[in-house]
Amino acid sequence: MQNKKKSSMHVLIHGTLILTAAGFISRILGFFYRIFLSNTIGAEGMGIYQLIFPVYGLCNALSSASIQTAISRYVASELSHNSEKGAKTTLYAGLFLSLSFSTVMAIIVYSFAEPIATIFLQEDRCIPLLKIMAVSLPISAIHTSIHGYYYGLQKPSVPAFSQLAEQITRVACVYCFAIIALKKGIPLTPILAVYGLLIGEAASVLYCAAALSLHKSSIARSLSETPSYQKQMKKILALAIPLSLNRFMINLLQSTEAVLIPTRLRMFGLTNTEALEIYGVLTGMAMHFILFPSALTNSISVMLLPAVAKAQSGNNQKQINMAVDSGIKSSLFIGILCTGIFLLYGDEMGTLIFNNKAAGSFITILSWLCPFLYLSTTIGSILNGLEKTGIVFFHNIISLMIRILFIIFLVPKVGIIGYLWGILASQLIIAMMHIWSMKHYVSISLSAIEWIVKPIFCLASAAIITHFLLTYIPFSFLNPLFLLAMKCGLVLILYCILLFFLSKKNLFKAC
Repeated sequence: MQNKKKSSMHVLIHGTLILTAAGFISRILGFFYRIFLSNTIGAEGMGIYQLIFPVYGLCNALSSASIQTAISRYVASELSHNSEKGAKTTLYAGLFLSLSFSTVMAIIVYSFAEPIATIFLQEDRCIPLLKIMAVSLPISAIHTSIHGYYYGLQKPSVPAFSQLAEQITRVACVYCFAIIALKKGIPLTPILAVYGLLIGEAASVLYCAAALSLHKSSIARSLSETPSYQKQMKKILALAIPLSLNRFMINLLQSTEAVLIPTRLRMFGLTNTEALEIYGVLTGMAMHFILFPSALTNSISVMLLPAVAKAQSGNNQKQINMAVDSGIKSSLFIGILCTGIFLLYGDEMGTLIFNNKAAGSFITILSWLCPFLYLSTTIGSILNGLEKTGIVFFHNIISLMIRILFIIFLVPKVGIIGYLWGILASQLIIAMMHIWSMKHYVSISLSAIEWIVKPIFCLASAAIITHFLLTYIPFSFLNPLFLLAMKCGLVLILYCILLFFLSKKNLFKAC
């Protein structure tokens, strides 16, 4: 039993490391891509480009995202019974459903792009962007389903490399298109970025299809009966429909939130261009810094869901408790570290990387978001793995309603700062609600000293040592960006070393 626990933890840690490495590389590429886009199409162009993503999120919520979760959940269940055929049947049943729904959504968006842009988004320049985005929906559904299959098998290398293939192709294509356009004197618009989105999705599908065709099972043949496609479709729909409705409602509120921000900023006294610029800086620049470390916490969450589902299927409560403790502890450690780094160097990040003071100010304010954001993501995934999707949905709705109320009542009075306060309040509340709910289903050995006080002490010590070193050792000759990276790297390394030696137990003992 002990060896089985260690093996499960190895799979979880190994999978998390693969997804994290791919996520970080992808996000680093994404940073350069965002910098390139902001310099190419401008802050207003970034704002227009960001406006289509609420619609994209709504379509994915109704067509593929929830089916991916269901595929992951039931592939893990079939795996617990050593049924490779059952896992493949689950994949193909989910793929058929996802492709069917996404095709319908693509036709609707393409046909009604004009009213969606002018009435819902209140920006007619989004019409061509929506039409191109619509074509990408069925393509996205294919690789999303295959990702769910490999997550369920707890073999995340295919989704990880698929993510890299998508990002690399997207960045390379947009860069080449931009060079050609500049040489020919063609004006650069946000439509360029949407073509990159479409081509990146296609590259991801090609990689996933190739990987699936070469996949060989390492699972012993099961004596259990292979479920039929119809049976698996019913199981997938039984889980995916409530999840889709939940996600649709959440994405609808997120879309409302996204549309309200520029509108309420105009009520604050800004012009349409100024409102779109601020929206573009916040969502296209600052939030990407805050979400950058979530490459690690998202990887933990993705691996936790099938791990918890598999443990629950085998009635292994100890394994569930172990996974939950590891997930929460990791999220808090990472969140506290990121709060410190963004609080100390957020202004420099915005100014040096994006050449935008507002971006730096947003990063600094949102730094307090990190522990609660990463924690709520991890616990939400655990609750989904325990099939408590209704609880997660209810909490998300409350969180979004808080943000929308802040937008409606505070943004017209104090500007974008009112929305930032709303984000902080909503994430604090959802994290607390998630923890309270999970305590009813899982035994959590919370330790404020070990999980909160010690990391904060290590962070403060690392920041003081870094400041001392960089004050008394002359590094002024270095490039400012390199110096900024050195500061962040020193804080990170010192934090990890101090945390390691202060912990009563070796953090990697479970490995």
